[in-house]
Amino acid sequence: MLNKCKMAFMNKVFEKQGIILSEEKERKFEKFCSLLKEYNEKFNLTSIKEDDEIYEKHFSDSLKGEEFFFKNANVIEIGSGGGFPSVPLKIAREDLSFTLLEATEKKCGYLKTVGKALSFDNFTVICGRAEELGKDSSYREKFDMVTARAVARLNVLCEYCLPFIKTGGSFVAYKGDAEEEINEALNAIETLGGKIVKVKNFVLSEKSGRRNVIVIEKVKSTPSEYPRSNGAIKKKPL
Repeated sequence: MLNKCKMAFMNKVFEKQGIILSEEKERKFEKFCSLLKEYNEKFNLTSIKEDDEIYEKHFSDSLKGEEFFFKNANVIEIGSGGGFPSVPLKIAREDLSFTLLEATEKKCGYLKTVGKALSFDNFTVICGRAEELGKDSSYREKFDMVTARAVARLNVLCEYCLPFIKTGGSFVAYKGDAEEEINEALNAIETLGGKIVKVKNFVLSEKSGRRNVIVIEKVKSTPSEYPRSNGAIKKKPL
């Protein structure tokens, strides 16, 4: 059973967003928090280590974009790392199907452990690189949605992410204060077949600063030459 103080804190964090969780989902968030802290000691998944900051800066932040994920969407997450926003979204939205793409094998092992511990269905972890799988016909333009958080600047991130989405799908990008990055990425977004349809601005707390969730619609197919090699993407961003 959840500690009453922790339960009250969890509810306070989520209720700020109008999110009401069942006891089962509360238990899953607590279990995920425990696993994150356990594996963080081995793999350095996050610099955030205290429960209250984990719930606010990771869990609550991940759910800030929940409204943009349409029902029963097949979602791929690029650069999953500690499992944000995918795991909090999956806890809150069981209808979503997730494929987590992570290049570091030990982090993939951690993510698979999380999925099993939380009894997730339709939750797959793949060890690989976005610039390679984005050209693979098994993955290219096969997903309804793509998401990523704290992976790269937006112009670079779009080249990693947009090739995975079907035309008509969406890329939900979680960023810090991204006004400069959005302007910088406009050419990349258009070149890769996207269009910005929504920018959600919010502040988690006085200490956390301004944050953005950016929604990019895939309006046309990504040209076949993208994504380029990782070196080319970083050396000469679109």
